[in-house]
Amino acid sequence: MNARPLRILLVDDHAVTRAGYRAFIEGTCDLQLVAETGSGERAVRLALEHQPDAVVMDLNLPDIGGIEAIRRLVQRQADARVLAFSQHQEVVYVAQALQAGARGFVTKTSPPSTLLEAVRLVGQGEIFLEPGMAERLTAYGTQTGTPELGQLSTREFEIFSLLATGATVSAIARQLSLSPKTVANYTTQIKLRLKVNSLAELTRMAIRHGVVRA
Repeated sequence: MNARPLRILLVDDHAVTRAGYRAFIEGTCDLQLVAETGSGERAVRLALEHQPDAVVMDLNLPDIGGIEAIRRLVQRQADARVLAFSQHQEVVYVAQALQAGARGFVTKTSPPSTLLEAVRLVGQGEIFLEPGMAERLTAYGTQTGTPELGQLSTREFEIFSLLATGATVSAIARQLSLSPKTVANYTTQIKLRLKVNSLAELTRMAIRHGVVRA
């Protein structure tokens, strides 16, 4: 008797991207798509409702963001199996996703076969990192000691990333469904943690770490 298919929740804010990966998932006999969404907040609710074997979580989402969604889900369900899926290849994003509780990381430049392999392994309780990624993570920690951005919580890193793109406090507040005062408080805390005095210094640090491009 064959084992039941692994049940998958797919999270990506681009409907065309979801459609493409839905087709790949549904084209296999051992994976079953049980739900999909383009919202981080809804992803947490759907994961708790459907109890999938694996959640494929894009990091760029329009509301709470993928890293924060991973953190919230793992906080409510410690054994949640989340595979971070992102256009970002910079090691700092890998480190933040794993810190939030992801069990794997795949870049969107990888072939679909790599994503399917990662989904299977994470869905079975294993860890998946693309070839060379573990070495990059080790080198990142070794070179920087305690990485500057490793001091930030997932929410702080999310706000740091948005500030570095030039987003205003009010725009970040709208995007993350926070009050402007809360975002302003986070901004102050981030500057203190990173020992920067201005948004220009913060942006230069983000460029140095590959969070944004010059």
